[in-house]
Amino acid sequence: MKTNVVGGGLAGSECAWQLAERGVQVELWEMKPKKFTPAHSTEFFAELCCSNSLRSDQLENAVGLLKEELRQLNSLILSCADATRVEAGGALAVDRHRFAALVTDRLRNHPNITIISEEVTAIPDGETVIASGPLTSDALASSLQALLGESSALHFYDAAAPLVSAESIDMEKAWLGSRYGRGTADYVNCPLNEEEYFAFWQALTTAEEAEVHGFEDKKVFEGCMPVEVMARRGQDTLRYGPLKPRGLKDPRTGHEPFAVVQLRRDNREGSIYNLVGFQTHLRFPEQRRVFSMIPALHDAEFLRYGVMHRNTFLNSPQLLDRYYRLKTDPRISFAGQMTGVEGYVESAASGFLAGVETARRLRGLPPVDFPQETAIGALGLYVSNPSVTVFQPMNINFGIMPPLGYRVKGKRNKNAELSRRSLERIAALRETVLE
Repeated sequence: MKTNVVGGGLAGSECAWQLAERGVQVELWEMKPKKFTPAHSTEFFAELCCSNSLRSDQLENAVGLLKEELRQLNSLILSCADATRVEAGGALAVDRHRFAALVTDRLRNHPNITIISEEVTAIPDGETVIASGPLTSDALASSLQALLGESSALHFYDAAAPLVSAESIDMEKAWLGSRYGRGTADYVNCPLNEEEYFAFWQALTTAEEAEVHGFEDKKVFEGCMPVEVMARRGQDTLRYGPLKPRGLKDPRTGHEPFAVVQLRRDNREGSIYNLVGFQTHLRFPEQRRVFSMIPALHDAEFLRYGVMHRNTFLNSPQLLDRYYRLKTDPRISFAGQMTGVEGYVESAASGFLAGVETARRLRGLPPVDFPQETAIGALGLYVSNPSVTVFQPMNINFGIMPPLGYRVKGKRNKNAELSRRSLERIAALRETVLE
């Protein structure tokens, strides 16, 4: 039994691991380090191009539930993330370099995985899972377009936030703390008063953007909205978004500031911080000029500026089934952001399901139908739902899972109950999934 996996990102890495763990010989194709996309900079698999956060780790949050499902089903990505986590309050954030290095090491040392460092320009023969990501090379994208038809692929643009050195942050104008005091004090909070905020907002809305071919605001996915695009939507939009002060009391005043920029640790040592919610495609000099207007960042050392890149995804409801297989040719499956799942954990989950189901089919076993009550199942069923006519990338959320059928008071309590129900379903399936 042999399967090709094209792409060594989160989805491809997870998929290759699940196949290999079930005795399938895997050829994992990854064009790095011979060729890089504009968003990648290391030779590692599972490189995190944007944030180092895998978002909430709480079961009252749908992505927290998705993580726990994957943990219980022996996910490679979650195992490596937990081993390289950095403190981030109620979120699961990782040291991005250690995380990617650990994933790479485990894949390279698996006896059933062969790494092929070549660009794939055409769909391979035989069983194949395509997890080439939102930055699929032009040659492979053209091959997919020829196979799937002109209406099969859409695109939007994704943006990454800048990184600054910890030692360059003016801590006399910032403080460490988490929102509402939850968890440990893992965020650097950079307050702005009303005058500082409006000066910053004005500069941000008029700053010069980098040229991005074909860019239009309407094509920006809401979950990765560039901060300058968000700012143009109104003076207070940022204060209700990434700069919201709710739950953050300045210990020097005892009050919530007018606005707060949060910085999250990007590595274990705490020497690098990410500007939370500051995905951007401003020109690099403009980023330095405008973001240095934040009082605590007046002398910030920018270790990486924000960048913007193309994301490509399929019209999956018309093309794929619930196992991420191509309806017209089941030997071909897809995984990751190109299927329309949005987010690191969601990408890993799609790779997990594609790997499990491909292995089961090759071994003559029936598929595991993850029910819609589980986050893994709900995501696959949404992506493959033919009744979805205007398809857009989707983060996991409780809205795509069936209601409880009985009343639970309070949103957090209701979500916790949805998670409890889901994990019961996962426990009942676990032995079958892992066989």
